[in-house]
Amino acid sequence: MMPIELDLDSILQFAIKLALDAGQIIREGQEKRFASESAQEDEKLNSVDLVTEVDKAVEKFIVERIREAYPSHKFIGEESYEGQQITDEPTWIVDPIDGTTNFVHGFPMVATSIGLAHKGIPVVGVIYNPFLDQLWSAAKGRGAYLNQKRKLPITGSSKPLASLGQALIGVEYGMSRSPPALPRKLAAFEKLTAHTDVGGKMCHSLRSMGSAALNIVLVASGGLDIYWEVGCWPWDVCAGICILEESGGRCFGAKTADLSGEVDAKLMAGRKYAMIRSIRATDRLSFCRKRRPWINKRNLSKSFTIVLRISTLEFATSTGENNIMTCSDDRPRASTMVVAVFS
Repeated sequence: MMPIELDLDSILQFAIKLALDAGQIIREGQEKRFASESAQEDEKLNSVDLVTEVDKAVEKFIVERIREAYPSHKFIGEESYEGQQITDEPTWIVDPIDGTTNFVHGFPMVATSIGLAHKGIPVVGVIYNPFLDQLWSAAKGRGAYLNQKRKLPITGSSKPLASLGQALIGVEYGMSRSPPALPRKLAAFEKLTAHTDVGGKMCHSLRSMGSAALNIVLVASGGLDIYWEVGCWPWDVCAGICILEESGGRCFGAKTADLSGEVDAKLMAGRKYAMIRSIRATDRLSFCRKRRPWINKRNLSKSFTIVLRISTLEFATSTGENNIMTCSDDRPRASTMVVAVFS
C-alpha cells in the first residue's frame, strides 16, 4: 500500500471554510433556541455534561462535508463517538461545539474545533469562536495564525517562567463533580493560588474559559502561560495541539508519556495534558544553564530533557499530579507538568 500524501495547504483551507460555515449554524442555532420556549438540552454524564440539538446538527454537517471532500479519511466526533481509535490513517477529530454549557447560557466562549491527525500526529487544526468571530488555524510546518493574518503568539516572543508565581494558568472544573476528582482539583487550585507563607505557589491567577479548545489557543496566543487539564478527549485537544505546536508551544501528557514534547495518538488519548506556551529561542541556553551550569550548545538538546524532568516536579507537586516514575537515567521525574518549554 502506497503511503498517503496529504496536501495540507488545501486541507487547511477546506477546514477553515468548514469551521466558518459551522459557526454560522451555531449562531443561528442559538438564536432559535433563545426564541423558543421549548428548547432543551440532554444530559450525558450528568447535569453539567450537556448536549443540544445544535451540537448534533453541527457534527452532522461537518461529517457530511468531510465525507464528500475526503471519502477515504476516518472521522471521530464527540457526538458520534463509539470507541474509535486513532490510527495511522488520516483521521478528522472534531468537537462540533466545545463549550456547550457556555452555549446554553449565552456565554460567548464557544468554539467549533476541527483537527486532522495523520499517523497519530495532529497536522491541521482550526478553532473558530463564532460569537467573537475569532479563528485560529495552523497546518504542520506552516505556522499558526489568528484570523489567517496575525501570526501566533500575538504577544511576541515570551521569556521563560522563573517560577509558577509568574504564571497565568488555565484550569477547568470538569464534568466530574464527585470525589476523588473534584476535591483533588480544588486542592490543586488552592495550592497554585495560595500565598507562599502557607505553602502555596501564589501564581498570578487562574482562568477558566469553559472550553478546552479556547484555553489551548489562548496558550498558543501567549495570553495563558500554562493550561492544565484532566479529563478531556482527543476531540477537545487535537486541533488545539496543532495550533499550539505551530506557535512554538508544546503539549505534555500523563505519567506514561515522556517529556520530549512529541504528541502522538497515545498522548492525545491519555486525557491528561499540560499545554505550555513558547519562549524565545535565544533564552533556551541561558535558561538551562541557570539550572545545570554544565550545559552548552552541543549538549543542549539532551540536557534540556533533564531540565524539564526537574522543572516538572514543582508543577506536578502543586497540582497533585505527583506520580513519580523513574527514567532511563534513573532520575525521578514527576509525570505530568513542566514550567517552561522551548520551540
